[in-house]
Amino acid sequence: MNPIARRARGMAMTLLTMTLISACSATHQAVTPARPAVDTSATTSAKAPTEPTSAQRALAARAAALGATEVSAVPGPEGGLLLGGKLGGDQFAVAIPARWNHDALLYAHGYSTPGSPVNVLDDPTAPGTGATGVLKAAYDAGLAAGHSAYAKAGMGVETATVNTLRLRDFLVRLGADKVYVSGSSMGGNIVLSLLEQYPQAFAGGLAMCGVTEGWEPLFAQLFDMRVAWNQLTRGTPYALPGEQDALRTALPTVPPPGDATDPEQFRGTQMARLATPVLALFKAAQERPDGPEARIARQVAAIGGFENEPASVAYPLLTLALGADDLRQTMGGQLYGNRGKVYRVPDMSAKELAVFNRQVQRFGADPAAIAYARRWHQATGRFQVPLVTLHNRIDSLVPYAQSLGLGRIVHQAGNDARLVQFTVPGVKAPLPIGGVVGYTHCGFDPAQTVAAWNALHTWVERGVRPAGDLVH
Repeated sequence: MNPIARRARGMAMTLLTMTLISACSATHQAVTPARPAVDTSATTSAKAPTEPTSAQRALAARAAALGATEVSAVPGPEGGLLLGGKLGGDQFAVAIPARWNHDALLYAHGYSTPGSPVNVLDDPTAPGTGATGVLKAAYDAGLAAGHSAYAKAGMGVETATVNTLRLRDFLVRLGADKVYVSGSSMGGNIVLSLLEQYPQAFAGGLAMCGVTEGWEPLFAQLFDMRVAWNQLTRGTPYALPGEQDALRTALPTVPPPGDATDPEQFRGTQMARLATPVLALFKAAQERPDGPEARIARQVAAIGGFENEPASVAYPLLTLALGADDLRQTMGGQLYGNRGKVYRVPDMSAKELAVFNRQVQRFGADPAAIAYARRWHQATGRFQVPLVTLHNRIDSLVPYAQSLGLGRIVHQAGNDARLVQFTVPGVKAPLPIGGVVGYTHCGFDPAQTVAAWNALHTWVERGVRPAGDLVH
């Protein structure tokens, strides 16, 4: 494999792990349990147990009696229980601590590229779940920690809402008193969907780097960015490969029939193919700040409303270029339309601007898709339990404008007392190709995610609304 191909392969795998499924790792200082804990562990032993205790086996039997299928029960961390199986045909996993206080925290993961596996890890407290720190923190505080698979990859707010609520109801029947819900990125939107559509189901919510305002403004940005990129790079080495219709997926995300390529490797390669021209343009822009590449970068970022930097253009372009077909299929049509929109583009003469507006791809929105996105889910601000949000000031995929938008909606609903929003600085990291650095998505450190979870937990348990500068 030549050096360019090796760099592309490395970049592909990095991009694969930096999709909307965000990993937040944290430690935790426990909040006093709301009620006495129930000991489901064996007698303390120097050796980790290899079989569930009698109390844990009883929980597993009760899970099966409550309708769970393919139930598994194995010893978990620190004498706890890892309970898994299926509810409604979709996988779930719950870690129940040895001294369960009968509360629980559920986590809704973020967007995954269409075609990706939908399974979740058997141990919700382990690295790689997408919320290791938050779930582990809750588990260490005596709460059960769990997550559910969704019925599909890609746009999954509806299935995630249904499945997470089903898991919540299952845990209540299993003995849970209060259940919290958390989520990152798309999972943040799922938190709003659950709190607003099922106002009595959860004790509180934590939305991190979330699409907390709604999908219409976000996908307006993504579609505007993609049509602008297509128009401004047409006929250059920086044009995206594959399908040029911005309403369609640019490259397939699953191998064609008869292709034995590993599906994850296949998706990584497709990501690399799409990312390579974007990052190459930014590399050229850095080398020639007065050149045509720098001009295109400024224009595309401005039209999309993202930062003028590599990751904040590459990640939105890749997300839409690999997910447009799934978006239309899930929502029942095209969510956003730009017919009649007059684009204002920096560094363009009046003549150039007229040509751009005449030649850029135009399309309309479908009412069915708009209605779907508003149910799954446009924030109303009318939730009835505490909600904490955490967002980077600069995020390369879900802009800070989503956090500001939620704040406005909640204020208009007269519900400010139930919302606390934490803002932390954006975080940059090197991208593995082209010698460029970019902002991350969900760029939190463990102390920040822990503090946000503790703020919510303490707020609910003690009735003390946290100060707005508690997380920084």
